[in-house]
Amino acid sequence: MIQLAVFNWQGLLNKLIELGTSLGVKLLTALAVLFIGIKLVKWLIKRMKRSKGMQRMDAGVQTFLGSLLAVVLNALVVVTSLLIMGVPMASFVTVLATAGAAVALSLQGSLSNFAGGIMLLIFRPFKVGDFIEAQGYTGTVHEISVLYTVLKTPDNKIVTLPNGNLMNSAIVDYSAEETRRVDLTVSVAYGSDLTQVTDLLLKAANEHELVLREPAEPFCRFSQPAANSLDFVLRVWCKNADYWTVHFDLTERIKRDFDAAGIEVPYQQIDVHMK
Repeated sequence: MIQLAVFNWQGLLNKLIELGTSLGVKLLTALAVLFIGIKLVKWLIKRMKRSKGMQRMDAGVQTFLGSLLAVVLNALVVVTSLLIMGVPMASFVTVLATAGAAVALSLQGSLSNFAGGIMLLIFRPFKVGDFIEAQGYTGTVHEISVLYTVLKTPDNKIVTLPNGNLMNSAIVDYSAEETRRVDLTVSVAYGSDLTQVTDLLLKAANEHELVLREPAEPFCRFSQPAANSLDFVLRVWCKNADYWTVHFDLTERIKRDFDAAGIEVPYQQIDVHMK
């Protein structure tokens, strides 16, 4: 007699239910860890920024460390969630390495900016609040993040500079020192008296209340006979915050003094020889 094997549908159903229950519990646990972990990371970052140790640091360092720590902690939360779901560590490491290589190739610019951000943190060529010139832009440093540095220009524009390019370019920090020198080139017409011009320029500089006597007294000398004018150099020192005030005040004072003394401002001249 031939016996037909009876398929155990009930056993298969029980195993499917058991497997689904196990996967469901792991999935819910992983999602809970992911949700709670992200919330916890945000809370830790806020607490860290409010700590006394962070408050003593430069504002740019605070922003950089906060961004870096947030990336690292969130990555750990994601990895932990995947491990809870049962993803094998060896497979995960292999996939992570492959994905990392692909991401590194596609994000070379971002990695360069990240390295530039670390260099900015270590060498600190400027800090938040400094007035700098870099990459053809001039403005006050508003923020230093992991990848970018944000400048606010004097006309209230926001400029975002990649940290990688920033570290490979020349940076002029106008706020690094407390004092700054104002350099003016003053041109007068040919025939002007050199001594009279020099005396008027030095008088204007010495009588300005914001002009400093240290690190040097006001300096003025005849520079060169240019094509259409006689050029003088006037150099004075002032506090960094008073730079533009001194610059514009002296320019206005010099024009008024020259008008009163009858010293002419040069105009472009052309000599025509007739044959």
